[in-house]
Amino acid sequence: MDGLAFLKTFVVACVLPPGGLVLLVLLGLAIAGRWPRTGRVLASASAIALVLASLPVISTLLVDSLNDAPLYDPVHQRGAGAIVILGGGVRTDSDEYGGSDTLGRLTLERVRYGAWLARETRLPVLVTGGQAGTIDGQTEAGLMRETLEREFRVPVRWVEERAINTRENARNTAALLRKAGIGHVVLVLHGFDVKRARADFEAAGLRVTVAPTLVPVMHPRSIQSWLPSVHALEHTHYAAYEWLALLVRSI
Repeated sequence: MDGLAFLKTFVVACVLPPGGLVLLVLLGLAIAGRWPRTGRVLASASAIALVLASLPVISTLLVDSLNDAPLYDPVHQRGAGAIVILGGGVRTDSDEYGGSDTLGRLTLERVRYGAWLARETRLPVLVTGGQAGTIDGQTEAGLMRETLEREFRVPVRWVEERAINTRENARNTAALLRKAGIGHVVLVLHGFDVKRARADFEAAGLRVTVAPTLVPVMHPRSIQSWLPSVHALEHTHYAAYEWLALLVRSI
């Protein structure tokens, strides 16, 4: 991991939940000796916020605020010319695979859904993702193609492996597909990615139909929706990351 990537990871860990809230709790406890009231308020409020962030009902609301697209229905295909699967990270500590690099969970979820859509629609597939800190120098897109073709038996027509962020994913993908005369794509991603990724791909000149995977469903009457869970906290983290990215982008 290079210096810039490490700095980004460090800042994200220190600002977004749960790390940011945990640090605020610790800060409140640390200053409580000198400023008792301020310290107690800060620690208590941060602890309450951490609990709220781990509630499925809250995480679902946050993800829904970033996703205004319905689930994709292949039956009502609207003239798209390709399926574009957006990378979402890799794993470099996969000892169970002999220590080789492999796809991270988010990317694997997108690859699986993209493979299913490819079979349903018979559209050609493009994968996009550049260097991602892999040990053996493979690109994210290269790992995605390998998984799609070897494990899901789905051919990949285009491989975009130079992009290092979503905006570059969009620009490089648009350039590749423009040569093939394709201007409308089905974009496979997660629900919390919809707002920012769709904007980037549309800005690159593509017409986009989003196909989000793992979109959480609200069940307000279910007791599980009101009980803290690690899965909900993870979704809150991703949603907070996207809102922060959108804020930075607007500045």
